[in-house]
Amino acid sequence: MNDNCNPLHAPYYADQATQLTAEVVENVQLARDTFRVRFACPELAARITPGQFVMLRLADMQDPLLGRPLAMYDVYRDDSSAAVGIDVVYLVHGKMTSKLSTFKPGQRLEAWGALGNGFPAEEVEHLIMVAGGIGQTPFVALGKEYLGRQAYGDPARQGAAAGKVTMCYGARSAEYLAGVDDFRACGIDVKISTDDGSAGHHGLVTDLLSETLDQSTAGVQIACCGPERMMESVSKIAAERNVPCWVSLETPMACGIGICFTCVAKVRQDDGSWDYKRTCVEGPIFSAEKIEW
Repeated sequence: MNDNCNPLHAPYYADQATQLTAEVVENVQLARDTFRVRFACPELAARITPGQFVMLRLADMQDPLLGRPLAMYDVYRDDSSAAVGIDVVYLVHGKMTSKLSTFKPGQRLEAWGALGNGFPAEEVEHLIMVAGGIGQTPFVALGKEYLGRQAYGDPARQGAAAGKVTMCYGARSAEYLAGVDDFRACGIDVKISTDDGSAGHHGLVTDLLSETLDQSTAGVQIACCGPERMMESVSKIAAERNVPCWVSLETPMACGIGICFTCVAKVRQDDGSWDYKRTCVEGPIFSAEKIEW
């Protein structure tokens, strides 16, 4: 299947991915129902790029049987700056993540990755990242990459640069905000909104996006991840202002390698028609203007 909507960055297919058993190094709570698990996997950590994901299973457990797709939050490095493992941030919701939240250092995970296409590496003046709910998870790494703080994956992946990176981050309430200090520590300008007004702007995260775009000049690009209705709204705002926008779709996945076709999304083709694309292979990153919301 050809990737007609993402010509700038090729997908990673199953035969290019690595399957391994990894040991948990750390599993800490960041916010309400939100945890960060760190696991050792040097080979995978050296290859993964912002926007890609891994399929995780709980080793030695048959329930749940299938893995779950979780985006890379960041890689972690040893004293020599070598990539030795991956951080994943997850929301406790269902059997697998409930069990994962109880894991201690030394317990094992089965990981399969790096999967998906990841965000494109481009040069822009201002990268605006828009996150809703748990959608902030790909953006620490993406922000670091664009600010020149960290390189990811193949050394041939070059070109990501931005003079400024802003994250507009929306959550239900202050207690669900996760990783804000991580974003600010790497130089990202963070703007917060909450549904209940307990932190930052009392309202929608798209309000912050519109405000940020009003203050920006040329050379803006948007990256977005979160609930589908939010991403659709962000897509419309980007189209109205003629701003390029990339969205990370969160369609449910069963296999993560393109076999089962459970994660398909309607994507417009160059001739105006639409076709189903697998978000685990052709995505999860798509140009917003191509999505049939």
